[in-house]
Amino acid sequence: MHQKSLNGTFTSKVGFVLAAVGSAVGMGNIWMFPYRTGQYGGAAFLIPYLLFVALFGYVGLSGEFAFGRLTGTGPIGSYEYAMKTRGKRGGAFLGAIPLFGSLGIAIGYSIIVGWVVRCAFGALTGSLMTTEPETYFAQMSATNLSSVPWHTIVVVMTVAILIFGVSGGIEKINKVMMPAFFVLFLIIAVRVLFLPGALEGYKYLLVPQWEYLLNPRTWIMAMGQAFFSLSVTGSGMIIYGSYLSKEEDVVHSSCMTALLDTCAAMLAGFAVIPSVFAFGLDPASGPKLLFITLPRVFQQMPLGQLFAFLFFISVLFAGITSLANMLEAVSEAAQTRLKLNRKAAVLVAGAATLAVGLFIEQETLMGRWMDIITIYVVPIGAILGAVMIYWVLGVKTIKKELMEGRDKPLSRAYDFLAKYVYVFLALVVVICSFVIPGGIG
Repeated sequence: MHQKSLNGTFTSKVGFVLAAVGSAVGMGNIWMFPYRTGQYGGAAFLIPYLLFVALFGYVGLSGEFAFGRLTGTGPIGSYEYAMKTRGKRGGAFLGAIPLFGSLGIAIGYSIIVGWVVRCAFGALTGSLMTTEPETYFAQMSATNLSSVPWHTIVVVMTVAILIFGVSGGIEKINKVMMPAFFVLFLIIAVRVLFLPGALEGYKYLLVPQWEYLLNPRTWIMAMGQAFFSLSVTGSGMIIYGSYLSKEEDVVHSSCMTALLDTCAAMLAGFAVIPSVFAFGLDPASGPKLLFITLPRVFQQMPLGQLFAFLFFISVLFAGITSLANMLEAVSEAAQTRLKLNRKAAVLVAGAATLAVGLFIEQETLMGRWMDIITIYVVPIGAILGAVMIYWVLGVKTIKKELMEGRDKPLSRAYDFLAKYVYVFLALVVVICSFVIPGGIG
């Protein structure tokens, strides 16, 4: 009944949590969370956001981790297992949908992280500090095949990490990169604190505008931000859960992951938004905040070259750890379905990611690709995961798995929150992603 993972397990709870945090912390934490917080009421936005983070961490993350640990495999095998418990077929096909979402995000993400590497190199050499940010960004994103070396470096780095396996690659690199991410962003946040004009940025983030709580859109955007920030997508967290030992408390690890992910988002906010306000720039510039707005900030900041390098290195760490999770889900599927050894499976996953990505390096093409994946494919994968765990497999079965390694009983409200509230909200996320222009995550 319980399939043993082909790739071993995480060797410590710290390693597992940091890997999960590494998967969850990404570009959305760095540019979207700070902007969305200010846009929808400042500190008032944090109330619905934290409520959704608590709920999704408690029943969403824990459910996906437990699902993976129960089956010992990724989404295709896990969904197939759940369907078979009902005497049904088609689970493998359904599991392929969130897996395709992981691959799709990895393809676009590797391009973006390639831009981050180029910016880090530009900060190191000084070229980023002497070139107009719009020009610098255009040089690496205006056409296809315009960022090949940097894009390739990112994929090769990720593949190299994964080849060393779960404990030797994923766990070890997250134990280094995630603490480094927090330390570097803390250094930047402290420096930004002393910039003239930074106070307006803190007001943007922290002064509550309570009237926004009466706006349903605030709650919808908070829900979308929480859902996707925690990476509850029916794929990546299942694969990490499959590498978790039976001795670990899944619920506690889920809550720790949600807490640290939120800390990362807040830290990014305190580093990014006040610096943008200090120089009178637009905090609502979206993804270009990373590649146009912030380089302009660093060009004007004392010791800007140093802080630009630290910033882009820390963003690189967040990007690589997220990308590792996406490609791990894909490579595990290649192992189990194509019967490849780990090294070959990782190479196939990396090659597929790079091969497609090379032809959509142009910013507009990459943007369209990511819109299709994040607005349509990923939300569908997320609702499939929620339904598969709590309706097909069933609350009773998943709760039994959740109690492995845990002494304290789950809350009496867990069943209702998981089966009705969480699954319903996952469905709302799908509907809103389709209805609201640009999606909600």
